[in-house]
Amino acid sequence: MVNKVYITGHRNPDSDSICAAIAYSEFKNKTQRINAIPIRLGEISRETQFILDYFGVQPPQLVQTVKPQIIDLKIDTVAPIASDISLKMAWSIMKQKNIKTLPVIYPNEKLAGIVSVSNLAASYLDIWDNYVLAKSKTSLSNILETLSAKIVYLSDENLELKGKVVVSMMEPNDRNLIEAEDICICGDRELVQEFVLDCNARLMIITNNTNPSEKIIDLAKEKGCTIITTPYDSFTAARLIPQSIPIEYVMTKNNLITFSTSDFIEEIKDIMLETRYRSYPVLDEDGSVVGSISRYHLITQQRKKVILVDHNEKTQSVDGLEDADILEIIDHHRIGDIQTGQPIYFRNEPVGSTSTIVANIFFENGIRPSKKVAGLLCGAIISDTLLLKSPTATIVDEIILKRLAEIASIDIEKFAQEMFKAGTSLEGKSSKELLYQDFKIFNMGNFKVGVGQITTTYMDGFTPLINDLKTVMNEKASQGKFDLIILMVTDIFKSSSLFIVCGEHKEVFSRAFNIKLNNGTAYIDQVVSRKKQVIPPLTEVINQIK
Repeated sequence: MVNKVYITGHRNPDSDSICAAIAYSEFKNKTQRINAIPIRLGEISRETQFILDYFGVQPPQLVQTVKPQIIDLKIDTVAPIASDISLKMAWSIMKQKNIKTLPVIYPNEKLAGIVSVSNLAASYLDIWDNYVLAKSKTSLSNILETLSAKIVYLSDENLELKGKVVVSMMEPNDRNLIEAEDICICGDRELVQEFVLDCNARLMIITNNTNPSEKIIDLAKEKGCTIITTPYDSFTAARLIPQSIPIEYVMTKNNLITFSTSDFIEEIKDIMLETRYRSYPVLDEDGSVVGSISRYHLITQQRKKVILVDHNEKTQSVDGLEDADILEIIDHHRIGDIQTGQPIYFRNEPVGSTSTIVANIFFENGIRPSKKVAGLLCGAIISDTLLLKSPTATIVDEIILKRLAEIASIDIEKFAQEMFKAGTSLEGKSSKELLYQDFKIFNMGNFKVGVGQITTTYMDGFTPLINDLKTVMNEKASQGKFDLIILMVTDIFKSSSLFIVCGEHKEVFSRAFNIKLNNGTAYIDQVVSRKKQVIPPLTEVINQIK
């Protein structure tokens, strides 16, 4: 079985985060025997959606957590049994599969109940009611199967059994022994067979494969009594016939404890310890049975495998990361606080985009990215380096971008203009969406700092939104216990940014940039990079305070 490896960017993903995950998944799938799956931790921005649509690529799957779930386990996948099969058939399946419990389903494939060895044993040992076939609505087909019988005469296609089970081997002295609608087991004595029919029995079971005479068959037709023959003797037939009742009559169907494939392992552990059943049915999102789980599966669980791109700080990563195995980190930011239990491949380079590093990995290994992936990498590099105008841009970004553009067959300048135009539109976006579309959390000493960034080509259109944004930012600072929240609105073509600053420690921003805030805002020329021009001076000032 090929292992799944999830490749993820950071929360509130930008174009680099999404495109690098998709591209690196292609590389891993081409070079290793794994199933690399790109995932995302948030909604796709308009800019990223433009890039994906331009090159005809679907967005990665949205994943909220990498905590282990039932779907990650190799659960028992024994096929469920139908609710109308016989006890004998259920026991045969259990012996063949060497299992102790089976899920039971209705014709619509929804769970009906659970049958266990103890259910079968109890039903067989505790059945003292000779009306059990009638009460359980046992079908003729179940009786035929259980007794390996064949039909001699069938009185009714929809035969319904209402009477008790009677064994009649000798000529009876008491005619009250057999009543109308009864199910009678008898031998080869024609006198007894005739007596059974005269009593208006509903079903006559003749043992030892004895074929009745034409006289008996004609009388059965007259009386409306079905006749079947079995190879078993009367004693064996009498022992076996209770095993023909349908499994739904003895199964456990009340207070069932079931789990879903999406349930988290940490949530089901306590339930399993408290109830201590042998196994539990597992249902999919449609309510259909997909298997069963026992405590053994929890012991053998495997952690999800994860590769991080475009980030290496826990606060920016997927929920449940501590319960997963980090295999690799590919990033171009400062080294953060993520710890691993074993050595990993960690590639961190001071370039303008993680996608530059990913593209380099392709080329270093002599592999050419597909045309679509080359296009995605182009879009990500253009976005993260602001078309190579950001101070984070390097000569490596420029060389890689040109090489990728040739593979993708795009004009860099023309594509960049279309991409920025699509990505910087503010139409229809709320203040909360604007703040969160590219928002990162940083732990700096004892300070919790949030920095969001928006790129635009028309700064004047943004001015009316400032007051609403301050309200949203102050709420975020209060609820999230942030010491400082900053939103930088970057003008792509003027290479400058408007800063909106909220939180109890706005003075940190003022000291970091040696600037006085005007009603919580400041305009700074030639500052466009959060990573290289904003985070370092903030960190330095906070360390001085510490």
